[in-house]
Amino acid sequence: MITSPAFADKRWGVLGLARSGRATVAALAASGGQVTAWDDNAAARQDVAAEIADLNHIDLTGFAGIVVSPGVPHSAPIFAAAARHGVPVLGDIELFARALPSLPPTRIVGITGTNGKSTTTALLHHLCTTAGLPAAMGGNIGLPILAQEPLPAGGVWVLELSSYQLDITHSLACDVAICTNLTPDHLERHGSMAVYAAAKARLFGMQAQHATAIVGRDAQTQWQMSAAAPILIEDVPLPGDTARWPGLQGPHNRLNAQAAVAAARALGIADPVIAAGLASYAALAHRMEPVGEKRGLLWVNDSKATNPDSTAPALTAYPRIHWIAGGRPKLDAGGHADLSAILPHLHNVAHAWLIGEAAPLFAPQIGAKVPTTIAGTLAAAVAAVLETARPGDVVLFSPAAASFDQYRDFEQRGDAFRALVSRL
Repeated sequence: MITSPAFADKRWGVLGLARSGRATVAALAASGGQVTAWDDNAAARQDVAAEIADLNHIDLTGFAGIVVSPGVPHSAPIFAAAARHGVPVLGDIELFARALPSLPPTRIVGITGTNGKSTTTALLHHLCTTAGLPAAMGGNIGLPILAQEPLPAGGVWVLELSSYQLDITHSLACDVAICTNLTPDHLERHGSMAVYAAAKARLFGMQAQHATAIVGRDAQTQWQMSAAAPILIEDVPLPGDTARWPGLQGPHNRLNAQAAVAAARALGIADPVIAAGLASYAALAHRMEPVGEKRGLLWVNDSKATNPDSTAPALTAYPRIHWIAGGRPKLDAGGHADLSAILPHLHNVAHAWLIGEAAPLFAPQIGAKVPTTIAGTLAAAVAAVLETARPGDVVLFSPAAASFDQYRDFEQRGDAFRALVSRL
């Protein structure tokens, strides 16, 4: 785990005891800190090596900081309680930043954006390891950052960072910072696009003057993510033909590749090595992931596409698609499911099969463009596809909606799709 003398002989609070919270408790305690922990879920409080007390209500005088899970909103009582006692609220990424001076010298790449950040993070990590650089992924992907072993000198930390994480990070100075794109998301938390964009822009505001900034053109034009003149992702030349990169199909993955390539070059990785890494990269689970060829059809799991902007480019990746979509839709202020990002990209869709709460909201918009059936459940959609698809077609499960109506998260939803395909 990551420890630091910066945490020693201080009193810390940790609110939220899932994986990252437990890793934070362990790292602070191992560093010589005194830890008080709390989770509203009684089961989560079991077997935690810390004093257990409700941080929302105890006297916080003398605490060095309260470390909260990124999912805790700013409206939660802990923020007001900490402010009354003059105690900072931070996340585990901020603790990692404070630990860096006591660790071997490494470089940091931070990656944010609405869509594509997981693929860009995993791809850049793969390019680093292909080049022989010690590298680790963390943040919103992989192991909790404080549970990881320190990298040796010269290593590269590749961090996927959500707006929630950036809200409670104050001193992470990335050598390379990337914002893939910016479209409406998490507005129930942030309230407006301006506030959401400002959370993302924190990544660039923490950089040193001569660090590298890489930004999608629209994000920079509309929201001025970086005050410095950034590298625009769309202008980055690629070292080879995307058709030779099986794990990076579709126009959205071209943009992800451009972002990762720009970062790899900033880290000093040569183009021949980058080209080899692009060719050998395997798609992330649940992100344009081919899960098998069954009954003459290619089945592709894109369960991580939880909003229309993420699904739209996936619909152009194959010539003839049976598209399974739906779940819990993301609604605008008027309660409308806005599919304007998707509707211009339906020319390759032979049939749409809709599931979950989104089905009756999606059907009128999609049905005006392509044949559309409300299937209700994922299992029913898979069965219906088999009745109509023809050999050579692609079955693309790209929901354009959240999973929470029928599944715990997008991983469970993607696993359900994979299991259905495996039984064909």
